Amino acid sequence: AARPAIAGHGEQAQGGNGDESGPEAPGRRTVEPTERESEGSAGEADPDPSPTKGEGSDPDGTATGETTDSPSADFASLPVCDPSQLGVASASTDAPGADGTVYGSFKIANVSGTDCTVSSNGTVGFTAMGAADPLKIGVVQHAAGDAAPGLPDPSQEPGTVLLKPAMAYEVRFAWVPTDTCPTVGPSPSPTPSVDGAGGSVGEGGTDQPSGVDTQSLREDGGGTAEGSVAVTHTPETGAPTAETKIPNACSGTIYRTGVLATS
Repeated sequence: AARPAIAGHGEQAQGGNGDESGPEAPGRRTVEPTERESEGSAGEADPDPSPTKGEGSDPDGTATGETTDSPSADFASLPVCDPSQLGVASASTDAPGADGTVYGSFKIANVSGTDCTVSSNGTVGFTAMGAADPLKIGVVQHAAGDAAPGLPDPSQEPGTVLLKPAMAYEVRFAWVPTDTCPTVGPSPSPTPSVDGAGGSVGEGGTDQPSGVDTQSLREDGGGTAEGSVAVTHTPETGAPTAETKIPNACSGTIYRTGVLATS
């Protein structure tokens, strides 16, 4: 499903060669989503995979893409996929590994009736929610020997993927956390509101005292703050955006691949 528009702070787009720019100056922090994006081109990886700033199953009826490292004359004669020809086939994540690493993937299908090709890696970005700190989250191009060994070797990334009708390509990613979500101390004892809200004893069916803030109750005994990161992929401007969420995530690096043929 397409990602809905979210008003956030610190939105930033990266260049098409995978190079990372420095983080923007810290702004006011709220629980509102904060989004940044990173875009890489085929076959290029960031030489310094440090945070600077984004596998599922095949959907029914989705075929696999064909690839070529050196496009033939037939490939060269085919048009590049128009944004209107592309649709989200799936967006998913696996369960976290022992070290907290989460692998996931996006699959984008040709929803038209005409053959076309894809050579752009598109954009991978993220939205930080809750306790997640956008200044401690980055997106980098996957490189051999980095912290995401479960991703395909970059040498396996084709230069071009041919998408016949219903065929899909894939972009994989890995979330590698750098720290756990922060802890919160016990909250002050909740105080009833003074506006007279709430019913008398025995009314309604709620167990929550009238006028007590739910967040205060949840954090009354302390614990880990809630944070999550939504990872997104947009094939190109004007195409639908795929999104999948990683729970219990507050700081880390997202390693992404280029376009891959599905199998």
